[in-house]
Amino acid sequence: MQRFSSSAGARAVGSDTTGELASPTGVHAAPRRQVRCGRFTLDLSRPRIMGIVNVTPDSFSDGGRHLAPDAAIAHARRLIDEGADILDIGGESTRPGAEPVPLEEELARLLPLIEALRDSGVPLSIDTFKPAVMRAAIEAGADMINDIYGFRQPGAIEAVAGSDCGLCVMHMQGEPRTMQQAPAYADVAGEVGAFLREQAQRLEAAGVDPGRICLDPGFGFGKTTAHNYDLLRSLPTIGALGYPLLIGVSRKTMIGAVTGRPVGERLAGSIAAALAAVARGAAIVRVHDVAATVDALKVWQAVQVGDA
Repeated sequence: MQRFSSSAGARAVGSDTTGELASPTGVHAAPRRQVRCGRFTLDLSRPRIMGIVNVTPDSFSDGGRHLAPDAAIAHARRLIDEGADILDIGGESTRPGAEPVPLEEELARLLPLIEALRDSGVPLSIDTFKPAVMRAAIEAGADMINDIYGFRQPGAIEAVAGSDCGLCVMHMQGEPRTMQQAPAYADVAGEVGAFLREQAQRLEAAGVDPGRICLDPGFGFGKTTAHNYDLLRSLPTIGALGYPLLIGVSRKTMIGAVTGRPVGERLAGSIAAALAAVARGAAIVRVHDVAATVDALKVWQAVQVGDA
């Protein structure tokens, strides 16, 4: 199956759902069927897979495995071969309790990968919340900025507004060092949805085309296991905002809490959660295990639309 096609000078590389929150225009909206990502237009007529490339010594799942540039580049190319539609490259761990990484160190981890992979044929997303890293990554050829702070840091919106890269707005209660100490909500889906709507509005007010925006409820970022599963059940409500949903549940604690499995044994649970998210409107799933998720989504797609 072809993953890319030409579209208005950009290559097209998969969105669906309605719910209860009002969109920024005050009406319920079906999410857009594509998202603009720099040099690419990501076609969301079917679910898409974002492969995770952690260039860190301390990420919760694969910290240290791909810290050396050559190892990270080889891993990224393997994910593309397995069927990743987009890569998400991170140079700073944001696991619970993680300590900040100096700017220069994060750039030293990220920039060689952007340079090596920018002609790989898939969009490159950079997972960062530092405006200076955002600017440098965009200049180096990044196609999306994936920000766990949802572009709340001073200067973040200004760093990305004038570009044409895709923007993923994520929700996080607190910050990585303390976010899991005592997360609390009166209405987790309502509060997360309201935050995401507000940040999307702020981006649009700064001149960002809404076709560049996608939303991530932030599973595991300042949420208990119960909060995470409430959010997963409530994805259609957040999808009613009208933006594509990008979901990251791969290997997370919420999977281990239900299955009793350690991080390295959460493949089956992660795939089940990814399929549950797609069934509730997720357009993009962010995963460690690309090949297995590709197979699972092919079967899901065959059942849903007869695409066999």
